[in-house]
Amino acid sequence: MDPILLFHSLIMGLVEGITEFLPISSTGHLILTGDLLGFLDKEKRDVYEIFIQLGAMLAVVWEYRRKIGHTVAGAVRPGGERNLLLGIVIAFIPAAIAGLLFSKQIKAVLFNPVCVAIAFIVGGLIILWAEKREHKVKAETVDDLSLKDALKVGLCQCLALIPGTSRSGATIIGGLFLGLSRKAATEFSFFLGIPTLGAASLYSLIKHREALSADDIGVFAVGFIASFVFAFLAIRALLRFISTHSFAVFAWYRIAFGLIVLASWQTGLVNWSAG
Repeated sequence: MDPILLFHSLIMGLVEGITEFLPISSTGHLILTGDLLGFLDKEKRDVYEIFIQLGAMLAVVWEYRRKIGHTVAGAVRPGGERNLLLGIVIAFIPAAIAGLLFSKQIKAVLFNPVCVAIAFIVGGLIILWAEKREHKVKAETVDDLSLKDALKVGLCQCLALIPGTSRSGATIIGGLFLGLSRKAATEFSFFLGIPTLGAASLYSLIKHREALSADDIGVFAVGFIASFVFAFLAIRALLRFISTHSFAVFAWYRIAFGLIVLASWQTGLVNWSAG
């Protein structure tokens, strides 16, 4: 196995793990990082990027294993646990339908560094706008989220089909607009990522299984493990951070990063692919 390829896979897994649950777009970062590294051919890289999201998803499962267990066990009777489980299912449906209908067209047109950079900037401005609004909390915990608002968060998640938008950013900021506390919006985004990332990964692996071979196991395994480890660390760090800070720092990061990518593309400093 090529050690350089394994090292690149480690970098990709690290990037996925750190960025998946932060409102800064893991897909956008993976597109940019993969483009810089020249990592794998396009079809195989697409499958790889979705597969390593499973590692990040499993980090959520592990971190919230007790909460998930209590929710599943308590769903047999009316209450907060059943409400949360139904909310996750309802919120998952819009993005699942939109992904099946439009993901191919979106990938063909928008999956390039320039579009990602623009989405970074626009998303950052939206986060700043959201943070300037008065935030009236009507759902302090994820168990308090109404099914109607869960559906609205699910509709917000559809925006994440645009690379650079950020699935977690769309759902967290959407949750804040709907009156969720910072912790509730963040945790619901974590939980919603379980079926979303799981379904996307399995669907991609089945659909593109012919493009994979036994030689890919090592590369995929390194990325998967790195994604799990760094997502686990990022989840804990984010929860500590939002207890005393707003999301504005992520907005400024998005704007600065997007401007750097656009400037390097415009000046030719970096040979970004443009579609």
